[in-house]
Amino acid sequence: MKASLNPGFQAYLHALVSDTAGRTGRRTLCTDCLRVLRQHRKYQTSSRRQLHALSLRSSPTTVQPAVLPAVPAPTRQRRHLATVKDVIEHGPLAEYDERVQTKRLREDEHQRTLIQHLQDLHDTLKDYQPPKVVHPDIEDLHPHKPSLFESLFGGANKKKKVIGGIPENLPKGLYMYGDVGSGKTMLMDLFYDTLPPNMTSKTRVHFHNFMQDVHKRLHKVRMQYGNDFDAVPFIAADIAETAQVLCFDEFQCTDVADAMILRRLLESLMSHGVVLITTSNRHPDDLYKNGIQRQSFIPCIDLLKKQLKVINLDSQTDYRKLPRPPSGVYHHPLDRSAVSHAKKWFEFLGDPQKDPPHPSKITVWGRDVEIPLVSGKAAKFTFHDLIGRATGAADYIEMMRHFDAFIVTDVPGMTHRERDWARRFITFIDAVYESHAKLVLTTAVPLSQLFLSRTELDESLEKVSKKVDRDEGSVSGEDKNVAARMKNADTHGEGADLDDVMRNLMDDLGLSMSMLKQSSLFSGDEERFAFARALSRLSEMGSQEWVERGMGLEKRGGLGEKEGWQRVRSRWREDSL
Repeated sequence: MKASLNPGFQAYLHALVSDTAGRTGRRTLCTDCLRVLRQHRKYQTSSRRQLHALSLRSSPTTVQPAVLPAVPAPTRQRRHLATVKDVIEHGPLAEYDERVQTKRLREDEHQRTLIQHLQDLHDTLKDYQPPKVVHPDIEDLHPHKPSLFESLFGGANKKKKVIGGIPENLPKGLYMYGDVGSGKTMLMDLFYDTLPPNMTSKTRVHFHNFMQDVHKRLHKVRMQYGNDFDAVPFIAADIAETAQVLCFDEFQCTDVADAMILRRLLESLMSHGVVLITTSNRHPDDLYKNGIQRQSFIPCIDLLKKQLKVINLDSQTDYRKLPRPPSGVYHHPLDRSAVSHAKKWFEFLGDPQKDPPHPSKITVWGRDVEIPLVSGKAAKFTFHDLIGRATGAADYIEMMRHFDAFIVTDVPGMTHRERDWARRFITFIDAVYESHAKLVLTTAVPLSQLFLSRTELDESLEKVSKKVDRDEGSVSGEDKNVAARMKNADTHGEGADLDDVMRNLMDDLGLSMSMLKQSSLFSGDEERFAFARALSRLSEMGSQEWVERGMGLEKRGGLGEKEGWQRVRSRWREDSL
């Protein structure tokens, strides 16, 4: 004999399985009942939960709850399905925690560090409002036809720049690379599925399929407007209309046709405020390796490294079994992820287990110098703590004797108004370099704009170029090289890209000196040389070889490698300091 069911429970089951969803008399759960059900679940009451079914039309049969607040009698006003309005927004980190608790994923410290980068970008996107997409004028995309005057007196190659500048508030995207099995797909799924609701348009696509679609669009547009039509900015605006966030799976470049358009395509998308997130099997520096005309692809690599945060998904641990932070040692801008960047590197380079972070002092010529935070052989400062107060070469040298690694946060861009800060910071950089220590920075601007603003750099480069044009026979070889680099960077007649030129200047002291002679920040050649040398040294100290040397990573020999490096560094430190 079947047990009889409570009438209220029968009504509840009927509302759930009813096949009359499209009929006027469809039954639904009311909001009040859903709220009460949540309360009952919270307190795990053992009493049978009773619900009443609310009909959209007047129903003679109404099941009343036993011990629940009175519900107003149904009226003929329109009622809606019950919705849950108090759901807390789920970010990547919360989703990861939930999957770990439900045993769908295993807890992994390295993976949690990676997901923290996703969470930082998620939090940034919540406050991000992409600009309105502005389509380029069709006339500007046709080839420029020079007038007779331009042909005779120059200016025939000048062209209006059709790709706008990248917005200053554009969140820095992510470039996640690693071997097969490193979790790239899982991380992309996690991020894409938990994007904040204000990102109303998003696209996830395999990069190969994306580029096929791009080439189809290019062909269609050129068939309509002609082969000389500049179609890349045109279709980039169309893509930006449908994707505020664009996620690429398996980013790679093996085709010369892709390589020739990628830089301008990605830059055009970013100029419309599109945030890029991508996975790949290789570091940006290894993209299109040994490809035809690879030199023309280098600007695309530089754009990726500047606008996306490069994350290594392959777990690398040191002799303590601690995972190495997956990002590089330099981070800009000063956004949410800058804080976690400095924190992770301080924990790794220090020794928080045996020596928790604490303030300390060192003595320099009989006076105390405050060190805000110390852990093991790592010291952490804000820029103001280190440079803003009256410190000098003697202080920095003594710091090098006590510490192996320095984390400096909140570094601003310095112009002629902060000349004293610039001089002191250059002195500090020289001390770190000569002692072979590690340096981690969070900066407001890219390294190339650390001591000169973008406007000052642009003006300096322009002056060098004009100087060569006026009197090429009497100018120095360095000036000619700078002008040549600018000409090579101007691949589309829109003007040289400053970042492409500065990439070369940072690696070449002669070129840097030539450009800096036009600047008013430094008063003489000695200061200009010190600045150029600081840029070059910062570039070297950010390399993987410099960063990982002496860390004791297991792949390099563990504790034995670290101890050997300490002995070598000790001798170098005594000789140089």
